[in-house]
Amino acid sequence: MPAKTSNWKKVLRWLPGVLISVIAIYAVLKFINVEDLKNAFKTVKLSFILILFFINILGLLIRGKAWQVLLGSDVTYAQSFFGVCEGYFLNNVLPLRAGEIGRSYFVGRSSGKGTFFVLSTIVIERAFDLFFAASLVVVTLPYLIGMDWIKPVATIILILVFAGLIMLYLIARNKEKVMNWANKKSKPSRVMDFLLPRIQSILNGFSLLAKPSQFLLGLFWIGLNWLVWVSAYFLAVQAVIPDSPLWWGAFVAGVMALGVAIPSAPSALGVFEASFVGALAILGGQTGTALAYAIIMHLLNFIQTAIFGIWGLFREGMGLSQILARVGGDKTTTATDGDLQNGQ
Repeated sequence: MPAKTSNWKKVLRWLPGVLISVIAIYAVLKFINVEDLKNAFKTVKLSFILILFFINILGLLIRGKAWQVLLGSDVTYAQSFFGVCEGYFLNNVLPLRAGEIGRSYFVGRSSGKGTFFVLSTIVIERAFDLFFAASLVVVTLPYLIGMDWIKPVATIILILVFAGLIMLYLIARNKEKVMNWANKKSKPSRVMDFLLPRIQSILNGFSLLAKPSQFLLGLFWIGLNWLVWVSAYFLAVQAVIPDSPLWWGAFVAGVMALGVAIPSAPSALGVFEASFVGALAILGGQTGTALAYAIIMHLLNFIQTAIFGIWGLFREGMGLSQILARVGGDKTTTATDGDLQNGQ
């Protein structure tokens, strides 16, 4: 009976995201002519794949540096770079963005900072990403006709991100008061003995928000990373719609980031393709050609993150099956995670 319950939990964990991906795939295929798609694949040049390959590598290298800044100078670049790749790879094979928990655990353990400290820096990293994504959409919208409906959505996201960062800043500036309040309000118990050290660790991770130089440097590197992403999408847009302006790449990058943020099957299967095809359709691109390039971009991204992600996982000294079992929530393995149990 417990085994059946566990299996049902796994099914329910995957089901919502899979349904969203199925809907996205159906929506894309409904507007695609199969022959157009076949012909579109024939137009893809090797030079496009090679250039995109190196742009993606550059993006990963810069993202590794950006996250190192958020983590602090006592974390090595190798730890942050491989942590990013491990997280991206695990996101591609596990549901509910479990890769974020995975890289928090691995980098928290190898750096000695602890899982919950590292997880708090990922929250900040994602907030920066949402800020840039929403900003790109808002900035490029005036150039588009008939797209006024999306502006309130992007504006709301910007407001929420600002509000969230301000709230985290206030918490970081007053973390001692927050902890004193939590200690006073909590009654001694096993649950509170478990939670309080983790809350302290999370608050320590948010502390970079109270350090202007570290905050601005992290924002700079993530902004540079977004510039690389815009270049990659501009290259793809150019391939589908020749002589397209640069801002189209920025618009597509923003739409893609907001689109793949929607919970879906691992690797944002279907949602990635639907977001790209939808953005290109708005710009007047041919949907069959757009889907062909979306598939190639998605596949290349998966392969690259798999190469560096698996490399990083083996650096952790564990086999891949063991890693997936840990991050996937296998009780027989997570029960031995000493640093998680000890508040790290």
